[in-house]
This record gives sequence, C-alpha cells and structure tokens, in this order.
Amino acid sequence: MPTTVTVPADPVVGGHHGWRIVAALAVTSTIGYGTLYYAYAVLLTPMAATLGASTTAVTGALTASVLAGALAAIPVGRWLDHHGGRALMTAGSITATALLIAWSQVHTIEQLYAVMIGIGITGAMVLYEPAFAVIVAWFTPQRRATALLVVTIVAGFASTIFMPLTGILAAHLGWRGALLVLAAIHGAVTVPLHALTIRRPRLATTTAPAGTERSGHAQRRAVARAAMRDTGFWILAATLIAHGAATSTMTVHLIGYLTSRGHPATVAATLTGLLGVLSVTGRLVLTAARRHLRVTTIVAAVFATQAAAVLAMPLLAGTRTGAAITVIGFGLGFGITSLATPALLTDRYGTTAYATIAGRLTAPVTIAKAAAPLAAATLLHTTTAWTPLLVAVAGCCAFAAMGMLTRTTTASSTPAS
Repeated sequence: MPTTVTVPADPVVGGHHGWRIVAALAVTSTIGYGTLYYAYAVLLTPMAATLGASTTAVTGALTASVLAGALAAIPVGRWLDHHGGRALMTAGSITATALLIAWSQVHTIEQLYAVMIGIGITGAMVLYEPAFAVIVAWFTPQRRATALLVVTIVAGFASTIFMPLTGILAAHLGWRGALLVLAAIHGAVTVPLHALTIRRPRLATTTAPAGTERSGHAQRRAVARAAMRDTGFWILAATLIAHGAATSTMTVHLIGYLTSRGHPATVAATLTGLLGVLSVTGRLVLTAARRHLRVTTIVAAVFATQAAAVLAMPLLAGTRTGAAITVIGFGLGFGITSLATPALLTDRYGTTAYATIAGRLTAPVTIAKAAAPLAAATLLHTTTAWTPLLVAVAGCCAFAAMGMLTRTTTASSTPAS
C-alpha cells in the first residue's frame, strides 16, 4: 500500500506567501471585529431610539448574533479542514458586507435580530477561528506562535480604532450612515484580501496514489473522533468555558462595579478600557515565557493571578490606584486564551483536523461567554451585592487554573499529526 508524505513548501517559515497571509489576516480580523462587533456598542442607544425598542431588546440582538456564531463554528471548522479558508472567508466577507448594508436599513427589532444572526454566522466565517486555521495549515510550530501573535496583537486594537471611528461617523452621518461607511470599508478591504491572498500551502508529495484525498478526509474524521474521546479535550473545554464566563462577566459588569465603589463613570470606563491593551500584554508575556515554560504552566499562572486580583477588589478597588492594580491583574489574562488555544490543540492533536476540533471547542465556550453576563445580572438583582458575583468570577478563574494544570497530566489518546 503506497504511502504519501506531504510537507509545506517551506518547512521553516511557511514561505514568503505565508507571511503575506498573516499580514492580510491581521488587517481583515481588525476590520471584521471593528465593524461586525465593536461598532454595535456605539450604535446601541441611537438604534434603540430609532426603532422604538428598549436597550435590553437591542442588546439581545447582539447576544443572538454571538450564539449564532457559536453554532456556526462547528460546520465552519469542518469545511476549513476539508477545503481551506479562501472560498469560505471570501464568501463570508461578501455576505458580511451585504449584511452591514442591510443593518443600516432595519426598521423593526425583528429585522435587527435577523440581520444580527446573519452577522454572527458570517463572523464565524471570517474572524479569529478561520484565520487561525489558515495559519496553522501554513506554519510549522517554530513559526506558528509568532504568526498567531501578529494577528492577535493587531486585531487587539480593533476596539481602539473602530469604536471612536464609529462614534465620529454616527455623530456626523447618523447610525445608518455610519454603517454604510463601515460596510464600504469592510467590503473594499476584506473581500480582495481574502480572495487574492489566502490559499492552501503548496505540498511536496512523494507519492500521489489514487484515493489520497479520500483517505485524507477519513484521517481527519478519525483524528476528530479520537479527540472527542480524549479526556484532555473535555478538561480543556471545561477550563475555557469557566474562564470565558469570568472574562465576559467582568467585561460587561466591571464599569458598574467600579462606579458602585464611588469612582466617576469616566474613571470606571477608562480603567475598564485597559482590558483591551492588557490583552495584548498578556499575549506578549505568553509568547516570551513559552521559550522557557510549558504553555499550560504559563496560562495556569495567569488564570490564578486573575482569581487573586478579583478577590482583592473588595479590599483595594475603593481607591484609583487599588482599582488600577486589580484591573491590571485581571486584564493580563483577558486575551491569552485566543493565543494559547491553537498551541494547546496542535500540540495535542496535530494539524490534520485542527479546524474541526477547534470549532467543536469554540461553540460551548462562546455560548458560555454570551450567557454568563446575563446570569451575572440575575445574581446581582437577586443578591443586590457585588461580593457573591466577585467570588463566583474568582472561582471560575481558579477552576480554570486547576483545569489547565490537570490537562498537563492527562495523556493524549490521539496521535499528533
């Protein structure tokens, strides 16, 4: 039975075109997050006023969008493993641009929900997860971390760029006009970059027997099935669900907590805004430290630091200095999982079925991120006190730290490939 051995065209750095792909994905991820996600918060209040709906109802449309993206992550991951990212991401960019235009024309809350569900699905086709899958296919482990870091660092500034830009556009053009400009930016940049830049790496094949593609599909299915039977996968899933719930809860409710401690709204918003900058810092720390320590050890330490920072908030957050210290401690882990997860999955399961496995992991984690702030709001309404919520968030971070260390000790039943 003949065997086929394939290697990247450039096994050291993924080829020069690989770095062009990284640059393109850094730009498209920034624009994608800025227009499809961060712009929503800026336009929420004027949209609610125009549509005659409550801000709660309008906020629910964004939650529906996130949940739709979570469900779409599973079939999207399967497609990426079988066909690559070029057609999917190009189609997603075109559709997302059309949906941004449609968003500018909604007149009822039902229309808004329909458009945002569509945007959630297209987001699963063009944002981090498909971008990471494309990069994983191009780069060897030695260069993969750097490639992923570039994309996440650049895209980490999406809110910094697009929230002010959206505010300026809305002030001069109204929220409908602002969306039309954002749609033009999205379509003009992301569609050609995805269509012209993304492609699968050239493979050098020593033997090309008939049925190779079919056997490749069978191998991907086998690796994905084995991962689903692996205890380590479910430990990682529980770990990331707990951490995602903690980070999304703090993102939504941190301003409210700081104002409850007597800080002016502007100070609370400024301190909360540090989370975006600190997400980049945490990713840099991970990249530097992994030369000397295991990824699981670094991530567990960061999660534990977050737990300690949240527990310290009742003691320290009454002053601006103390509040800044605790926010910094929590913010170091704000974006670390987006960079750590591809490393953890490829180290354990290889790259053969990476996108399929990542999609199955992304779905429950994203659902937890969407549901946790609502559960936190219910807890705050029930207890009328912040301490139980802070204890719950710290407990999630501590659980995530223990889960990350536990996963290190579990043997993989799935051979890396």
